[in-house]
Amino acid sequence: MNSLKDTLQYILTGITSTEDKVTVESNIENGIEILDIIAPKEVIGKIIGKEGKIIKSIRTILSLSFPQSRFIVKIKE
Repeated sequence: MNSLKDTLQYILTGITSTEDKVTVESNIENGIEILDIIAPKEVIGKIIGKEGKIIKSIRTILSLSFPQSRFIVKIKE
């Protein structure tokens, strides 16, 4: 995994089942990579987790894996 997008997609594939339609879109604005997670409403709960613990953990893993990168992770329906 060489990019934030690939790493995030890999993590989300592990959290959700394969038939769930979860995709990641990436774009760069002002030197910050913005990662948009696009998922159905039913799957968003799995990604966020209770009290947001799973999405916070995903952000922490990405921060540790790519310490020089500046990024924002957003969730869209």
